[in-house]
Amino acid sequence: MRKLPILSAILLAGTSLLAAPASAQQPAPAAATEGAAFPAVVEGHVVLPAASFIAAPADAPKDLGVSGKFAGPDRARNDAVGSVPATSVLSDKAAPRATGFSLPLSGQPVQGFSGIVAEGDGRFLVLTDNGFGSKANSADAMLMFHRLAMDFKAGTITRTETVFLRDPDRKVTFPIAMEGTEGRYLTGADFDLESIQVAGDSVWLGEEFGPFLIEADASGKVKAVYDTKVDGKTVRSPDNPSLALPGAPGGKVAFEVFRSKGFEGMAISPDKTKLYAMLEGPLATADGGKEMDGGAEYLRVIEFDIPSRQWTGRFWKYPLAVAGNAIGDFNMIDATTALVIERDSLEGSPAAACAPGKIEPTCFAKPAAFKRVYKVVFTPEMAGQAMRKIGYIDLMAMQDPAGKAKQGAAGGRLNFPFFTIENVVMVDPAHIVVGNDNNLPFSAGRAPQKADDNEFVLLGVKDLLSAK
Repeated sequence: MRKLPILSAILLAGTSLLAAPASAQQPAPAAATEGAAFPAVVEGHVVLPAASFIAAPADAPKDLGVSGKFAGPDRARNDAVGSVPATSVLSDKAAPRATGFSLPLSGQPVQGFSGIVAEGDGRFLVLTDNGFGSKANSADAMLMFHRLAMDFKAGTITRTETVFLRDPDRKVTFPIAMEGTEGRYLTGADFDLESIQVAGDSVWLGEEFGPFLIEADASGKVKAVYDTKVDGKTVRSPDNPSLALPGAPGGKVAFEVFRSKGFEGMAISPDKTKLYAMLEGPLATADGGKEMDGGAEYLRVIEFDIPSRQWTGRFWKYPLAVAGNAIGDFNMIDATTALVIERDSLEGSPAAACAPGKIEPTCFAKPAAFKRVYKVVFTPEMAGQAMRKIGYIDLMAMQDPAGKAKQGAAGGRLNFPFFTIENVVMVDPAHIVVGNDNNLPFSAGRAPQKADDNEFVLLGVKDLLSAK
């Protein structure tokens, strides 16, 4: 998930209940390197416009007909549609970049996608992110997933179905924003959904506020909500609903997962019996630091057994290439290899960078630099150890010799200079699809003053997928 600023937020200081100091962690194997760089060739590109909206269901509260009422600078309620211009969250404060959208928004934005499942024949299941960047400002942003039909030859993308998440059977154990309503639709004040998988008649969703693992049916009805357990103990983020602020200044709240660093990616085993949920950031250590291995930050990948509905206790370490990087998505290739998006927290094409010492709204003060898709290997024998990075492709330098890119290409190359890139999935042994999360209306990475569209690119990456 993108981490948007929350004005007037209280920063919670906490101590881990479980994580050992970095010195006690098992050293990573010497093989845990970045691997080789592989080419990526654009073979198709489809674009869903940023201005893609959907009406709330007929039985939803009327208040959900307008979204973003609490997403202004002070989070105060604002019912005047289109009255507050939005600016990029990554704007330099000295030169804010308007995105061309204004809040609140009429309807619900289809907006940024934070997870993807390939269903075959150009059909994909995609997950809309939680709303407007925080728990505090997303109470009117409905949670949903969609089916999209992408025809990369024709260059078209069509939304064929939308499913809204709801809790009519009261499986969610804490009060939700729509608690007193009949439909009990879920919103971005309840969960921050970031990853999606399907097994049998269940849709599995990884989220960041708990962090929780949510099981729903195909109609979006919640079946169960599972706490996250690491080393046999429940871990929580500062947004977990079970936590409360201290009653006196200077008090502390104990949590183990940093804000916005819960489950970002979640892969599923080919036999549909295991989920591999990856945290976006390192766990906190007992001294308030971050888990490290051999001097490098790593992310935990935690195994969940679907038949027993239990965390198995096994985990693997994903080593970050650069401290402070985040992951965007995680999907399996086969039983022991997977794709991982690793990225920096910057946006903008380097070609549109501001001149040295000159910052303006029409350029990028700090353009994107690190946007990669890695192929990793992890086996049962490697449990507790670092995944091995076999190699990667650079999303800032995709080759476009046939001119397939619909926007953003220059000099026979296409880049993905977006703040958050949160969708990657293999579609056949030679191709993957990669898509961005456009954080509507707060991201403008393709152009300095234009809200990003939702883009998906079909990439030929046979060498990466076959690499050992």
